[in-house]
Amino acid sequence: MSSGTLALAHSPFRSRSLLLLLLPGNPSPRSFAPNGFSLQRIRLFRSYCSSPTHSLDLPLLPFELGEVLIPSECKTLHLYEARFLALLEESLLRRKKTFVHFVLDPVRMSRSSNRASFTASYGCLVHIENVDKLEIGALVSIRGMSRVNIVKLVHMEPYLRGTVVPMLDNTPYQENELDLKLSELRDFMRSLHRLQMKLKLKAPEEELLQTHIKSSLIWAENAIYEDCNQAFIPKLAERLSFAAFQPVSGMSDSEFLALQREKLQAMNSRDTLERLHGGIEYVKQNINMVAARLAIQSLAT
Repeated sequence: MSSGTLALAHSPFRSRSLLLLLLPGNPSPRSFAPNGFSLQRIRLFRSYCSSPTHSLDLPLLPFELGEVLIPSECKTLHLYEARFLALLEESLLRRKKTFVHFVLDPVRMSRSSNRASFTASYGCLVHIENVDKLEIGALVSIRGMSRVNIVKLVHMEPYLRGTVVPMLDNTPYQENELDLKLSELRDFMRSLHRLQMKLKLKAPEEELLQTHIKSSLIWAENAIYEDCNQAFIPKLAERLSFAAFQPVSGMSDSEFLALQREKLQAMNSRDTLERLHGGIEYVKQNINMVAARLAIQSLAT
């Protein structure tokens, strides 16, 4: 069995990221949809985190960089391996339907090193909204609630579990300017939803009835999880600032990659107003894109 080490590392954008160093030969099987990762005999040898005021001990589920999850976003997973079904049971029975979705982001240590290395970053506390049991495994619908930092690895078998602390926006802003931008963002998101409803695409019926942008807007405006530690739940303005970055039906590969870049930038920012500006511009771009497709569709009929 391969061995490895784990340390906490700092970067300009990812506060208290976990750095995982794995020796060659450590497998990384695609063990659940969309992707999975296996870690073996990792030890914690350094920590930059003092005892936080608010922390949670939760299961951790790793993904690749292209599958970062942001607060307000909904995602469906197909879990079927025994270890991930055990993680699901732990989350449902003892962790108030929560766990942490995070990214294992490859980094290069040095040219001479033959070890694969990863940062555990872009942690997102998720709430399990629904579970559908299948003949093999289960379909699990999750909703991103807030960003978190993973500050301690508790255990690895049969799944990862660690201590996380909240990562919330901390920049001052003018209330009047913030309220103006929130109102502007809401209007643009509702306009995008209406346009998507008009667009006749070969998409599942439920996607046409409830667009991603509408679903995230509803959650951002009404999210109340009484069972959750409220220190982890972002304020309304922060929740809405993330809700804008949602996929649109019929996105091309390049448009989807652009969305991934926007999501990473949103996760890196600690400024609510800055993220609102970015969200408004992104939704406006999507409005223009969908409007153009509607015009093409009308010409074809």
